[in-house]
Amino acid sequence: MNMKLKAIILLCGLSVSVAFAQKKADRKDHERWQQYAKYYMEIDMDVNTNRFTGVQKLEYTNNSPDELDKVFYHLYFNAFQPGSMMDVRSRTIDDPDRRVGDRISKLSDDEIGYQKILSLKQNGKDVTYKVEGTVLEVSLNEPIKPGQKVTFDMNFEGQVPVQIRRTGRDNAEGVRYTMTQWFPKLAEYDYQGWHADEYIGREFYGVWGDFEVKISIDKDYVVGGTGYLQNPLEIGHGYEDKGQTVKQKVKNGKLTWHFVAPNVHDFAWAADPDYIHDKLTMKNGMELHFFHQKGQNEENWEKLMPLAEKAFEYANKHFGQYPYKQFSVIQGGDGGMEYPMSTMITGMRGSLLGVTVHEAMHDWYHGVLGNNEALHPWMDEGFTSYATSRIISHIAGRDTAEETIENLGMPANGGYLRLATSGVEEPLSTHSDHYHLNGAYGAAAYSKGSVWMSQMGYVIGEKALNKGLLEYFETWKFKHPNPNDVLRVFERVSGLELDWYNEYFVYTTKTIDYGVKQVVGENNRTKVTLERVGLMPMPMDVVVTYKDGTKEVHYMALRMMRGEKPAETNDPRVVHPDWPWTHPTYEFTINRPASEIASVEIDPSGRMADVNRENNVWKAEAIDSKK
Repeated sequence: MNMKLKAIILLCGLSVSVAFAQKKADRKDHERWQQYAKYYMEIDMDVNTNRFTGVQKLEYTNNSPDELDKVFYHLYFNAFQPGSMMDVRSRTIDDPDRRVGDRISKLSDDEIGYQKILSLKQNGKDVTYKVEGTVLEVSLNEPIKPGQKVTFDMNFEGQVPVQIRRTGRDNAEGVRYTMTQWFPKLAEYDYQGWHADEYIGREFYGVWGDFEVKISIDKDYVVGGTGYLQNPLEIGHGYEDKGQTVKQKVKNGKLTWHFVAPNVHDFAWAADPDYIHDKLTMKNGMELHFFHQKGQNEENWEKLMPLAEKAFEYANKHFGQYPYKQFSVIQGGDGGMEYPMSTMITGMRGSLLGVTVHEAMHDWYHGVLGNNEALHPWMDEGFTSYATSRIISHIAGRDTAEETIENLGMPANGGYLRLATSGVEEPLSTHSDHYHLNGAYGAAAYSKGSVWMSQMGYVIGEKALNKGLLEYFETWKFKHPNPNDVLRVFERVSGLELDWYNEYFVYTTKTIDYGVKQVVGENNRTKVTLERVGLMPMPMDVVVTYKDGTKEVHYMALRMMRGEKPAETNDPRVVHPDWPWTHPTYEFTINRPASEIASVEIDPSGRMADVNRENNVWKAEAIDSKK
């Protein structure tokens, strides 16, 4: 090849590379395509056999850049059959969920759950499909091209299992039906491809869409769940407003409940003939609905209503504006479980507040942000746990926790620290179904995930954290964010480089352990030596308390942060040169004699998840005679 031709090819390559780089630079990182699903379903429930028939019309729009020759549906009820993956996993894991144990293996034919596909058509033509456990694999007659919309028409039949995990009939508190994961649900396809995960027992991930659902069930049953009831005057049961006349439209002994739910990724409902239905309208016009069993813990259900309103008001202000006009708290299930616009909780509790706030906050992180919680459960469970702690503190009147840095250490630290020193910790990047132990999953997803957020406040400052929480919600609502997306938000609001944070705290199990190694008086000055004992580097807030009661903050950012967080207290602050992560020790000087110092402490706020805080404090009595 001659030199002239080489030069032309090189220039062309450079032009293409520059153009491509420019195109990427112009594209905002939150502009990610989303698939779209529009469901129409009619369900006919037989409360005697616990079976139902369903008609489903699904309009699916392929907004991806890829041509799809297959689609997949979740058939979650199939997990509740002897020999299923959920059953075997529960019987072979070292610490099985006590709610499951070996119960699935003992179900009889009329107690199991199933979803049977009776027919399936693509644009009016039959398609080939097969059932593999809890997944329906569909081979398409014609590929779905980018930007193309297709229609799938399905007839199916289901049997509601005896309540075992989240869903089912006749739970321990007598609720007849908790209808969650109850319909054939299209799997999500995103920038990582298909997510046709089997239902093993963990988390969920779904396609954004609009639901229209008609449920025909015995007229004595009260139904609550996702979506807005469209025919309240044909139903009654507390859905009508005061003064309205109800004329129930009963056919063959049944009422048909007509719900519409816009821009959600799932649809759940519950039904019982003994439900009491209460409604509270908030100052902003939003409605809170409460469904609970008559004669069970009614006093605490009544106390819950105004507290739930306070929780939503606080959440709207601090975590983002809830985008729907309704939320329902429903007695059902086997503990507490989140669904769009609703939650299922067990109702026989001393207090209903904690579980309700936690599950309601899932509507921010699971319901609206909707990250892939099967793959990144900590972004849902952990952030929800963090928000729950703040809301409960607010309702309890401990608002100083937002203002006093010393009070910002999160309760989740304890659970994470036990995990970090247990020998069974796995990285937060582990898929939720693939943790070796249930206990390790729970401590990681809930506690370490919560610490991820509270500790972010230590790294970038509480003001930047609070700003980032709102910006994260506004930027990524209805867009399925990933771990890098949330990190980039906090980089933008803080002006700091934070890639190292996820690289250590999410993708490894390396721990934080810093200590005050030595405090030495040198004439009228004092030299302090810090040491990094653990393998995860962190910036340092070191508070020096003098014997006269005054305090001084000495701050060292990590060099790889490329900046410093602002001062967080009114105490004087000295900013020292950055600490390179490669250096195991760091020395700085205090311009006062050691005799005036009462203590030197690393992170008295407790926001940094230091696994050994015993070496974080040096006190004056530690000075030996030579000093």
